[in-house]
Parts: sequence; C-alpha cells; structure tokens
Amino acid sequence: MSASIFHDDILFYQRLLKCSGYYNDILDGRWGKNTDDADKAFTTDAARLQTALGTFDSRSEKCIATLHIKAQEMARKFLQTVAGFEVTVRIISGARSYAEQDALFAQGRTKPGKIVTHARGGESNHNFAIAWDVGLFDGGEYLDGDTAREDALYVKLSKMRPADLEWGGDWSDPDHPHYQLPTGLRISEVRNHFEGGQAYV
Repeated sequence: MSASIFHDDILFYQRLLKCSGYYNDILDGRWGKNTDDADKAFTTDAARLQTALGTFDSRSEKCIATLHIKAQEMARKFLQTVAGFEVTVRIISGARSYAEQDALFAQGRTKPGKIVTHARGGESNHNFAIAWDVGLFDGGEYLDGDTAREDALYVKLSKMRPADLEWGGDWSDPDHPHYQLPTGLRISEVRNHFEGGQAYV
C-alpha cells in the first residue's frame, strides 16, 4: 500500500519506516528485501488499525496511508470522533516528501496559484508524516474557510478533537484545517530525528 505511495522517494519511506520501528537497515534509498519486509509489517499494522477503528472515504484513506503508524491511529480516532459533525469531514492532505513540500511552497511564488504554505521542504510536520489537513464539505461543495461561516465551522470542528492532538488554529499564524501529533521537539529537532531514523513520537 504505502510502497506505491512513496515509490518516487524510497529514502523518504525508509526514514519513515525506520523512525517508526519497522526498518533496521541503512538508509540508502534502495528497495531491497529489508525495505520490503518493513513495508509489509507497516502495512499489516495499518490494516489492523483499519479493522479496529474503521475505514472512511477513499480520499481520507489515501491520506491516512501516508502517515506514521501512530498518526494513522490518531487520524482514525479523529474521524470517528467527528463523524456526527454537521458537514462532512475528510482528510485531504497527509504526509509530503520534501520535494512535494517545495513544490507546494512554490505555489503563489514561482508557480501559479495562491500561497498555501510558508514552509519549505523539511520545515513542516507534514514532511515527517505526523500531520494532516482536513476539508469540510457541504452537499459535496468544498468549504475552504474563506467566509466567516465556513471559518467558524473549522473552529467548531477543532473543539471535538482528541485532547492529545494539536490544532493549527492555536498558532500565532493560524492554520484551521491542520492537525498534528505533539512531539515536544522543535521542527529542526524532528527533522534531525526523521533523517537519522530516530523516533520522535
């Protein structure tokens, strides 16, 4: 499952597997037996979480599959908790490689579109597979939070989150769709742990 998601960046996936306790070999960016075995163990545990905590819409599932195993568990608990919310809640973004983050950072700067992030590759918890963004949908229409009513819905949703989940709306530069696992570390420290294959959650 995740092998197909991260096929363009094997080193990124190896780092995720190693810091999650699945991979114990060198981080070389090559797909060998040990990486394959780690992938199978990771996806087996992810499937167990699906069975235990439920499955959701296909977009949410695709995003959840990119996350650290502990974040997958919390994301499923989050979606369980908000299942009765007044509009539909989906996870619309999960883990991003550094390259994907840099491409997103370029949007509104050197590429068309509006600015959606201030973080370059390696500067976002999305890059360490412990953060996700939600989208609210009303009758199939995406609510991007640009109106007072829509923004209020994102704030209302945040009050339903599990107590040990951080919300981007609490930041000095609020990001209302954003949720993440707490680490107690600065982002530079998380990056060092991730790149070295060390646990950070």
